[in-house]
Amino acid sequence: MTPVTSFKGKRVLVFGLGGSGLATAGALVAGGADVIAWDDGEQGREKARAAGIAVADLREADWNAAQALVLSPGVPLTHPEPHWSVRLARAAGVEVIGDIELFARERRLIAPDAPFIAITGTNGKSTTTALIAHLLREAGRDVQLGGNIGTAILSLEPPARERVHVVECSSFQIDLAPSLDPTVGVLLNLTPDHIDRHGSMENYAAIKERLVAKSGTAVIGVDDAYTAAIAARLSARLAESVAAAGVRVVPLSVARALERGFALAGTRIVRDGVPVADLAGIGSLRGRHNAQNAAAAFAAVTAIGVPDDVAARGLATFPGLAHRMETVGRAGNVLFVNDSKATNADATEKALAAFDRIFWIVGGRQKEGGIAPLTEYFPKIVHAYLIGESSADFARTLDGKVPCSLSGTLDQALRDAAVAAGNDRAGEAQGEAVVLLSPACASYDQFPNFEVRGDRFRDAVRALPGVTPV
Repeated sequence: MTPVTSFKGKRVLVFGLGGSGLATAGALVAGGADVIAWDDGEQGREKARAAGIAVADLREADWNAAQALVLSPGVPLTHPEPHWSVRLARAAGVEVIGDIELFARERRLIAPDAPFIAITGTNGKSTTTALIAHLLREAGRDVQLGGNIGTAILSLEPPARERVHVVECSSFQIDLAPSLDPTVGVLLNLTPDHIDRHGSMENYAAIKERLVAKSGTAVIGVDDAYTAAIAARLSARLAESVAAAGVRVVPLSVARALERGFALAGTRIVRDGVPVADLAGIGSLRGRHNAQNAAAAFAAVTAIGVPDDVAARGLATFPGLAHRMETVGRAGNVLFVNDSKATNADATEKALAAFDRIFWIVGGRQKEGGIAPLTEYFPKIVHAYLIGESSADFARTLDGKVPCSLSGTLDQALRDAAVAAGNDRAGEAQGEAVVLLSPACASYDQFPNFEVRGDRFRDAVRALPGVTPV
């Protein structure tokens, strides 16, 4: 735990008692704050009471005595409308912040030189965060990994000069962290997301920009219009500011060559035009999207002193994340890949782009637009195996373009695909066959979440005759 001492002796109100909320309340209490917490759900309130945290309805609290409202990131701050606790805080002139902000303040107070790497973006941030932590561990560093990727930031060990905090930040968390100032900030990419919570794409992009705006080193992908504009804006601002000495913007592209910054040349990562690492043969980092993740991770760790050769070796040993293009087994020429995390067409596009001879398991509870946006990848698909609620709609989309079977369930689809891929002698000359679970759909018609769906796939693959776990 990181005790939050910056509010010692002060009244702090906490709303939202899920995992991060409970950790926040506990960290504040450990640091000497007078905490009153509340949640709209009785389960959260009971957990807080069991942890010795004072619980009371904040509607009845004395807001004039409060120094801050610490809000769970899942609670609306601005859109579609501010939560009632936010309205009460603003009426009383009480600042509204989150757990990332508390960490940033504690770091400045107890260990301002402690290395802190923060990562955001619309896509790829979890893989990049995990990869950065992996590279640092391979370099022998003391690493604390958390934030939006799993462990609440205040559940991690406190900042220290020889300890690196690697933290994934969502837009909700950044919106509650006005003084966020990491040693290295990474902004990967921006596409429309969470507009219901931020009001517009412009607001969403502006919130993401805050993570890199005060970073010592800002690693910014420049392959979309929003991030390219952010990189240009920060570079111009730094060029005009004497106070910004030592601060730098590091651009990153996997779509074009860059004279300065990180780019991709074939399978090689290059920095300022010079090769520094090669991704060839690294199964956990297949695809252009993972090349961006790898280049960003390489840029981040070398910015805090990891030697190039150590970082390059670390890339080759990265195991990848579960359910994200996770290689789970092999039988001869057939590779089995679990991409259950792909719950929409945009995510599935990354997997389809990474392979050439695909036996595709797809379907579930479909999102708006279905799989029609993936038409350009249909020539790569040998056969599609349809599961779940979307089967009939997807069959119509694929009609005349891709052979498909109405398998119904994941287990049946896997059996069908494994047999077909194993017997596809005509296609062997084209290279590896891939049985790919990349559903482009939510799981809720047949599974409680994508993790359970992916676990089922992994277990079923490894139970097939002749399959060797990878």
